Amino acid sequence: MEPIYLDHAATTPMDKEVIDAMYPVYQHIFGNPSSVHSFGRKARKYLDDARRAMATSIHANEKEIIFTSGGTEADNLAIIGTALGNRDKGKHIITTRQEHHATLRAAEFLEKNGFDVTYLPVYEDGKIRVEDVKNALKEETILVSIMFVNNETGIIQPIKEIGELLEDHLAYFHTDAVQAFGLLDINVRELGVNLLSVSSHKINGPKGIGFLYVEEGIQLNALQFGGEQERKRRPGTENVVSVVGFHKAVELAMENKEKRRETYQTHKELFLSGLKENEIHFEINGDYDSQIASTVNLSFPGANVEQLLTNFDLSGIAASSGSACTAGSVEPSHVLTAMFGNNNPCTTNSIRFSFGIYNTEENVIEAAERVAKIVKRLTK
Repeated sequence: MEPIYLDHAATTPMDKEVIDAMYPVYQHIFGNPSSVHSFGRKARKYLDDARRAMATSIHANEKEIIFTSGGTEADNLAIIGTALGNRDKGKHIITTRQEHHATLRAAEFLEKNGFDVTYLPVYEDGKIRVEDVKNALKEETILVSIMFVNNETGIIQPIKEIGELLEDHLAYFHTDAVQAFGLLDINVRELGVNLLSVSSHKINGPKGIGFLYVEEGIQLNALQFGGEQERKRRPGTENVVSVVGFHKAVELAMENKEKRRETYQTHKELFLSGLKENEIHFEINGDYDSQIASTVNLSFPGANVEQLLTNFDLSGIAASSGSACTAGSVEPSHVLTAMFGNNNPCTTNSIRFSFGIYNTEENVIEAAERVAKIVKRLTK
């Protein structure tokens, strides 16, 4: 039985071209990018080339890109670093109840250290409301952090409208774009975003590498202490080989963005059609027309998440009950709870399916057949 991977929102397999780009660096480029000799300069060139590519991908300046160990560190640095660097202007922060735990835990840390955090509600369509952001703003608000695309539902948030709202306010605007990058067009200038987080392993690059865009002029406190790498904001010798892999993954994502969007949308529609043809009762969590192409979150009335995932796995189907960072937890989804309220059945009967570059029409159709059989058996 062929295993079928439908959990690309959790992580993606590395593209062969990414592996091929990294291999020579493992073999030949070992210098420290901070060293002035030829070995260091060779490593530095790879770093500089990658930084320019990352900046270009979001219409930023290369000096505004900080390499991190991934999306979690980027979120932490953006939120805690900005809060600590600007607390003389105010101590109020706005975020939402459906953020990734990297954001929520950072906000909780700040609350314990004297900051005031407002958590905005999320509605049944999976979106927040710009009006709620407006009503929550205070004179002392220094940061607004709202994810671009939710990692569990795939729902796109009104980032441009929020950026326009904040244009004349002193608050900085951060967005976690980990699920958006590579599929949506991102122009930080047009969006009015001041800080933006990206992770490599969501776009078929290596794990353990990401970047944070920080608009020039923002006071951002470092959270680690050591050397003066990454413009004194993130010390430590740079991970050159992973940066090279990330660089290649970004190039491929930018080249194939439109094609991937169309392909993933087709796969999603094929999958849902397969369930319908098998007369499976399901409900889509959130507004389908506002979803990113690659992701759909389905509620199966009468089913149970743990039973579903266990049986899917035994049949070779990889899916998820939400964020991979809470995998193994029996707690209801905090995102779906924010959308539908406590004790709503969908918080414990919903599965996220997400599509990627190695899915085919054939294995998506096969996946729908296997899922349908399991759901029928478990909901008799």
